[in-house]
Amino acid sequence: MCTVTFLPLNENGFVLTSSRDVGYQREKALAPQSYIEDGVSLHYPKDGKGGGTWIGTSRNNRLICLLNGGFKNHEQQNFYAKSRGLIVKELLASIDLETACHEIDLLNIEPFTITAVTWSDEQRLYEFVWDGNNRFFKELDWKPSIWSSSTLYTDEMKVMREDWFLDWLAENEVKPVSILEFHRNAGIGDPEVDVFMRREKVGTVSITQVLLKEMNCEMNYFPYGLDQKSEE
Repeated sequence: MCTVTFLPLNENGFVLTSSRDVGYQREKALAPQSYIEDGVSLHYPKDGKGGGTWIGTSRNNRLICLLNGGFKNHEQQNFYAKSRGLIVKELLASIDLETACHEIDLLNIEPFTITAVTWSDEQRLYEFVWDGNNRFFKELDWKPSIWSSSTLYTDEMKVMREDWFLDWLAENEVKPVSILEFHRNAGIGDPEVDVFMRREKVGTVSITQVLLKEMNCEMNYFPYGLDQKSEE
């Protein structure tokens, strides 16, 4: 939910990788499974607390990935209408993504940033931001991109991570296994700001990677313990 990278691939596809940074005491998520929601087949890891998800794919040829917070950090309220993870499922199951993003009820929903990819007739990349008062939906250029959550990372930290990503692009072959290593190892050796983050009460608890290649979509899920970088 807190660091996301997107990479186009030469084989008419893409790889999107999401590091989930949450409190260590949060209920453990369930590994990705297929579910039927509103008559649509969805595939996602289920959040152990809210029952929603931070990343998922659907039979609508769509990927939705959530980051907490909008453009800036916000003051958290005591109560929200529902979990942002449920918004992800609604968008996955919706008929038309852009229409859904403009019409979905966001009253009293905590701010978020969503990265969305669609691949029916054409492959498209979108960003959908809710800042608590206004919604911002736009199509992005089909190019390598990185996002970091505003709730955990300052603007300065975001710029630092963008620089790491650009350096990685200049030095590595663009493929799923290499960007996975970026999510595991990129940084300056400071667990407070490294992509694989470890703070006193919050840190990276899983990495989820979605790969589309020749119209075949697969999801790989890597959960982590507090004292290790892999439980594979």
